[in-house]
Amino acid sequence: MEIILKKDVENLGLEFDTVNVKPGYARNFLLPQGYALLATPKNRAALEATLEARKEEEAKLIAAANAVVDQLKKTSVTIPAKVGSGDKLFGSINNADLSAALAKAGVQVEKKYIKIPGNTIKRTGKVTAVVRLHRNVEYNFEFDVVSDAPVEAPKPAAPKAAKAEETPAEEA
Repeated sequence: MEIILKKDVENLGLEFDTVNVKPGYARNFLLPQGYALLATPKNRAALEATLEARKEEEAKLIAAANAVVDQLKKTSVTIPAKVGSGDKLFGSINNADLSAALAKAGVQVEKKYIKIPGNTIKRTGKVTAVVRLHRNVEYNFEFDVVSDAPVEAPKPAAPKAAKAEETPAEEA
């Protein structure tokens, strides 16, 4: 079922996006809550008219989104996490963790704009997340998930101290 979103819906789309969803999701949640409209020809024409009227505002939003993308291109993020055996994480990393790490790096991106494949990360390594700041502006942001355990330098083998073996003293 094709619908037009009236508000941003997390994990679905942004305001004024036209998306396909299952009919039950649209009928039982999106339409009654006022988050969406059916994508009828009349509603599509109204959407086009609204977008036409908002062209200047849309241009400002796109410029702001492109400025954030330029900041993201200059930013590299490494997220430390507790790691168990191998490269498996204790817990997981999600879009809120990435948003917090980006905020520490000086780039403000709300978590609802970040889409991580599979919604969570459960292993260390390089990961690519899609940052969608506007319906026309997306950026694939790469970051690293690493172990937070301190890396221990190999210690040089210490010579074993020779213990003086005590012999039982002979009694005279």
